Amino acid sequence: MKLQKMLEETGHSALNSAKLGSVEINGIEANSSKIHEGYLFVAITGYERDGHDYIQDAINRGAAAVVGEQDLSGLSVPYVRVENSRDTLANLAAYYYDFPSAKHIMVGITGTNGKTTTSFMLRHILEHAGYSCALFGTVHNVINGEVYDSKNTTPDSIELQRLLAKSNDDIVIMEVSSHGLAQKRLEGIEYDIGLFTNLAHEHLDYHDTIEEYFEVKQLLFSKLKKGGQAIVSTHDEWGEKLTDILNQRNIKVSTFGKTEKDDLIFNSKSNVHCSDFEVKEAGRQLHFSMTIPGLHNIYNASMAYLTGRKIGVESDKLIEAFQTFPGIPGRFEMYSHPSDATAVIDYAHTADAFSYCLKTARDCGAKRILHVFGFRGARDESKRDEMMEISSQMSDCTILTLDDLNGIDQNEMIEELENYRQRSGKEADLIVPDRTLAIKKAWEMAEAGDWLIVTGKGSEMYKEEYALPSKSDQETIALLMDQHSQMAK
Repeated sequence: MKLQKMLEETGHSALNSAKLGSVEINGIEANSSKIHEGYLFVAITGYERDGHDYIQDAINRGAAAVVGEQDLSGLSVPYVRVENSRDTLANLAAYYYDFPSAKHIMVGITGTNGKTTTSFMLRHILEHAGYSCALFGTVHNVINGEVYDSKNTTPDSIELQRLLAKSNDDIVIMEVSSHGLAQKRLEGIEYDIGLFTNLAHEHLDYHDTIEEYFEVKQLLFSKLKKGGQAIVSTHDEWGEKLTDILNQRNIKVSTFGKTEKDDLIFNSKSNVHCSDFEVKEAGRQLHFSMTIPGLHNIYNASMAYLTGRKIGVESDKLIEAFQTFPGIPGRFEMYSHPSDATAVIDYAHTADAFSYCLKTARDCGAKRILHVFGFRGARDESKRDEMMEISSQMSDCTILTLDDLNGIDQNEMIEELENYRQRSGKEADLIVPDRTLAIKKAWEMAEAGDWLIVTGKGSEMYKEEYALPSKSDQETIALLMDQHSQMAK
């Protein structure tokens, strides 16, 4: 493939006078260690490393040309200087793989909470209706029925285009993170349907303000195909604001909320069980029975349902599918405690998500709530006070523990946990620094009717070493269950 044509077709003109001539490109990479003979190397200025420092390494490995942002000369291969390497990389990758998003029904899901659950629900109900669905997200990627590890919620632009090109699925369901949007990983992709779940206090270590965070999130809806549609949950002010913006842009919007102006209306008084709910669509009352409880999962299911309807699936078929939804690893994943208590592992790591998890436990009849969580080092500290406040208010006992330290000194983090515990003013709150022992402590405290909720990591593997021989919250719970089983023999 000719580099000159690739640049011309994607609208990326060079800022220098590089003579590209007949440079042929056999592949594209932004990591010099992955360069092979005839590849194009795109130098990206990252947050820890600068790709421009690896240009010579890429050339030594066989790069046929280099794209970057710096004003460089004297290289032994053609060098194309562009204004934004990230944008150029994503668009060149889309062109190289022949714009694969055009070959699928593309569904993008953005928001602070609920992206993963909504995407898994949507895949389940659409496959129940006979579609094949690819899935790109936090837990894993699924392409042509095969499961692949996921390093980021939104893969880098080259990997994303490569995987899209590999997919023969009818529909692609993609979690769209604010980082992916801000870092232009999604350039060159267009969506048939864009979903907005909610917006809460999160990632303000990356985005300066929540307003900036919102502005980045809504970039998804600038990537809709001609005639593309938006589905928005209006249960918070940000959903209402986005709906107004999209209406002004003449984008067709369907909404889920609690008012008569919404397309799907949730009847909060209809909740006959923590897993059952009713909604109204076009004057028709619909009853849903789900396999996982919680108001937040009602929101997620409703968004998935609306999407299925827009794709053309009959209402009854969708409602039927929710009754067999198997759940998601690490998302309100429930375990039976031997003392007739309930244990839950959830990825919740915002105050908003805490509130939904803890309220679900209370709505489902929790006698006591024991909540285990920690703060991640070198991450958004501005949300911690609110997280602690919600846990302290809604739990009978908060057990503070360690999460990923990310280079922060362990003693420093323990001291911070102590400060939060003291500020809570609750005698029942504890600090158990070792995460596995904190879960074990709550496990041993749990009595009949109690709910033990472990939040923060979901299905993620531990980065730190802990006392028990387990590598995740799931493995820790499984180990405790096995130990009890062995003792009972």
